[in-house]
Amino acid sequence: MKKIKTVIFFLIIAALLGGGITYTLLTRFTPSNTPNTVGNTAGNLNNGGLFVEGEDVVYFSNPYDSGCVYSMTSDENNFKKVTSNHANNLLYDNKNLYYYMDVNGGGKGIGTVIKLHGIYRADPDGKDSYSVDSGMAIIMQLVGNYIYYQNYDNTNFTTVYRIKTDGSDKAKVTDSIINPVAASNGIIYFNGTDKDHNLYGLNTMDNSTFTVLQGNIWFPQCSGDYIYYMDASSNYRLCRYSLTGRQNEILTKDRVDTFNVGSQYIYYQFSDKNNPALKRMLLDGSNPEIVANGTYNKINLTSQYAYFYAFNDDLTIYHTPVNGPIMVETFNGALEAAIEHQGDK
Repeated sequence: MKKIKTVIFFLIIAALLGGGITYTLLTRFTPSNTPNTVGNTAGNLNNGGLFVEGEDVVYFSNPYDSGCVYSMTSDENNFKKVTSNHANNLLYDNKNLYYYMDVNGGGKGIGTVIKLHGIYRADPDGKDSYSVDSGMAIIMQLVGNYIYYQNYDNTNFTTVYRIKTDGSDKAKVTDSIINPVAASNGIIYFNGTDKDHNLYGLNTMDNSTFTVLQGNIWFPQCSGDYIYYMDASSNYRLCRYSLTGRQNEILTKDRVDTFNVGSQYIYYQFSDKNNPALKRMLLDGSNPEIVANGTYNKINLTSQYAYFYAFNDDLTIYHTPVNGPIMVETFNGALEAAIEHQGDK
């Protein structure tokens, strides 16, 4: 009788452990985001997706450590090395980190990572990293439970696919050249490239498309009720369009190379042959001011800082308080963290 009880006891323990393992696997691999979940801002992704911010953390691609992913608090403290892979197109849903590993950056891999390129998903601390898709992605965005990305297969990089965050249900969305990063409330806003440059919307629930605004529109970004965009028909000036008011506003007549919309300011590179400058202005176009003279790119914004690079310098990161007084400095914390964590992972 004692032996029978012992056997029953161990069977119960095994069942509980098995159930726990099954539950863990299901919760790890089964998507659970709401349809309105977005992985990063369009402005950051259009500028390389080098920074992404969650509720309590900022992830960034650290150029001082071959583009490996690091984490920190929004006030630039508590640095940690998250991956040993050269990564960009960073996405985060407050449960998982997603990134594109670039073969050109090499990388030694972490956990089960064995590919030289592809879309990867990892726990917030970088553990249990695995391949979502082994293809080559030009640019990507997380919308709900799917990653939308421009696929490159050595013959046609214009094809847009979506794949679930667990690596299942991969399907072609369109053969058109769609930049999928401007997402809001389950809609991806993009400018046409095949027949016109109008602003369109893609409903991610059924992949249907509809016209939002006619024009020569480039690099749309969503923020609140507005779509911000470059007006190519008028020297690439910045404008915004109200989705509810159906009205256009001209924000600046400056020619713009790249821009990023924050909570209070728009940061943009003013393209001028004689006096180029990184500038910022309030969301309505008022109070324009110079952030730094010269040519800059890769403008990434978080809640506390604006980060950017000088043109033709892919190593040095500059930053300034994103909403406070302009105080441009080099982002020394990234360099110090790279030195401290050299050889980790």
